[in-house]
Amino acid sequence: MKYVFGIDVGGTSIKIGLLDQQGSLVDSFSIPTNLKDQGSHILKEVAQAIHAFNDQKGLKDSDILGYGFGLPGPVVDNTAIQCVNLGWKNVNVEKEFQYALGKKVLVKAGNDATVAAAGEYWKQNIEGDIIFITLGTGVGGGIIANGKVIDGAHGAGGEIGHIRAEFNEPQACTCGLEGCLETETSIRSINARARKLMKLNTYKTTIVDDENLSPKRIFNAAKMGDELGLAVADKVGEYLGLTCSMLAATVDPKAILIGGGISNAGQVLIDAIKKHYRKYAFSAIKDMQFELAKLGNDAGMYGAGYLIIAGLQA
Repeated sequence: MKYVFGIDVGGTSIKIGLLDQQGSLVDSFSIPTNLKDQGSHILKEVAQAIHAFNDQKGLKDSDILGYGFGLPGPVVDNTAIQCVNLGWKNVNVEKEFQYALGKKVLVKAGNDATVAAAGEYWKQNIEGDIIFITLGTGVGGGIIANGKVIDGAHGAGGEIGHIRAEFNEPQACTCGLEGCLETETSIRSINARARKLMKLNTYKTTIVDDENLSPKRIFNAAKMGDELGLAVADKVGEYLGLTCSMLAATVDPKAILIGGGISNAGQVLIDAIKKHYRKYAFSAIKDMQFELAKLGNDAGMYGAGYLIIAGLQA
C-alpha cells in the first residue's frame, strides 16, 4: 500500500494526514505552528513530526508517494509568495522541506482554500469542474478544472472573496479595495448587517444584539421564520448568487460547493443563494448544482494529499 501526506498549515496548528491513493484518511495528528523567527522552524518541525510518526507506524520511505501542503497565502510553483500569518515571504516549500526531511521527495504546495476545494473534489468524486467558496472569518475559494487546481499566474486563482460585489455602499476590505464579497458575507459582515437591521426596527425578531451574536444564531432564527434572520440570509444569498453567476459564466462548472463555518447554516443559505443566482445567471447556466461542502476542517488535509495524486496522474 502506498500513501501520501496531506499537510494543512494554519497560523495556530498544523494538521497532518496520512491518506491512501483512493482518498481515505488513514490517520492524522497535529502539531502547534511555531511562528518564531518568521516561521523559519515550521517545515523542520513538520519533517521531525513525520519522521517520528513513520517510525511509530513502521512506514518506510518507499511507502510514501509524496507530501502535499496547503498554505495560508498565494503559492506559485511550490513557492509561498507571502504567508503573512506565518511570517513567510518567497519560501520555496519544495526545496526547504526536502532539506528538512533529508531526502529528495515529491512535494506540492498550494493555497489553503484552493487546496480545500481539491479535497472536496477528490473525496466527493465529482465528475466535472467545480467552484468552491469558503465562508468564515474571511471568504476564499478554489476552482478545479479538468481535474487540476487553478492556482493562476500570481497564485491568486480562486480568490473569490475579492471579487467586487457591492457598488452602492462599498466597505473597505483588508486587501485594500472596497466592496469585496468578503466585506458582505464574512462572519463579521453578517453580524454587522444584523445589527444594522435591528437599529432600523423594521423587522420582527427574537435575535438579541449581545456578545453571543453570530451567523449561527442569525441563520437558526431564519430557519424558524424570524423576519430579521430571513432578511439577513436573503441579502447574503444575493451577494453570493450574483458572484456565483459571474463565476459560472466564466467556468461553467458541474457544481458550486459552499463551505466554511457559515455553511453550517445549511439549506436556508443554499436556498437564498439559488434564488438570487437564478435571477442573475443567463439561460445556459441557470440550472446550476449547489452543494454544501462535506469535509469540514479536514478538507485541507485531503486536498493537500490530492495535489500529490493529481501530480502523479498528470
